[in-house]
Amino acid sequence: MKTIKLSLLSFFLFAIPATKGNQDFCGIKNSSFQGGEVVAMTVFYNTLGSYIGAGDATFTTTIERLNGKPVYHIVGVGSTYPFFDNFFKVRDRYESFVDTATLLPIKFIRNVSEGGYKIYNNVNFNQSANTATSTNGVFKITDCMQDVVSAIYYARNINFDKYKPGDKIQFDMFLDDEVHHLYLKYLGKEKIKTKYGKFRAIKIKPLLIKGTIFDGGENMNAWISDDPNHLLLRAESPIVVGTIKVDMMGYRNLRYPLTSLMGL
Repeated sequence: MKTIKLSLLSFFLFAIPATKGNQDFCGIKNSSFQGGEVVAMTVFYNTLGSYIGAGDATFTTTIERLNGKPVYHIVGVGSTYPFFDNFFKVRDRYESFVDTATLLPIKFIRNVSEGGYKIYNNVNFNQSANTATSTNGVFKITDCMQDVVSAIYYARNINFDKYKPGDKIQFDMFLDDEVHHLYLKYLGKEKIKTKYGKFRAIKIKPLLIKGTIFDGGENMNAWISDDPNHLLLRAESPIVVGTIKVDMMGYRNLRYPLTSLMGL
């Protein structure tokens, strides 16, 4: 298996996977986000007892056409701050073109530079033929395959009220020319205080892919807004040295009011 390097933007992208049983990953309609949405995130790093800002990421969603189909073009761009560039410079760009009718990806582009390690992969999905054609060849995939970006936006449409704390919610993801069988564990609802404000939130724990920064397993916790937007509010995990925390710090053009926000 290839080594998967996970750093700043990758941390956001692995924070929220999908729904109960792969069969439930087909057929959900979008009711949580819209074209024009912009979400800003900040990474905080803790190694000596206090968190300091390490970098930013921005996710934008527009409606376009690809191969004659209307798609959500979702772009995630992340970079470290100049100080952290001296230790582990990150310049990441992820793009997913998601069919508006099925919420399944048609095309995925990964263009990352992380600590001098660079990856470019352009993937075209044929969901009906169960194949993915990447920069490196043609690969067999399972039904209702997601990429690392599309999975986040698909997951925002889950009805978490169907699940009990401890339920494992499974899905498959194609990354680095491999199919990964992943899940998240639903942990229930709670109130959290982030750098942005206080929220009513849904707590989940995803299964992570082992990489150069993260250990594999259930080491990450993530919280999404307990309102119809299901917006990622925070993700937190230990890393090789210290801890990383990601907080939502700004947004524009949400589909609904952010009613989970209790106060700044």
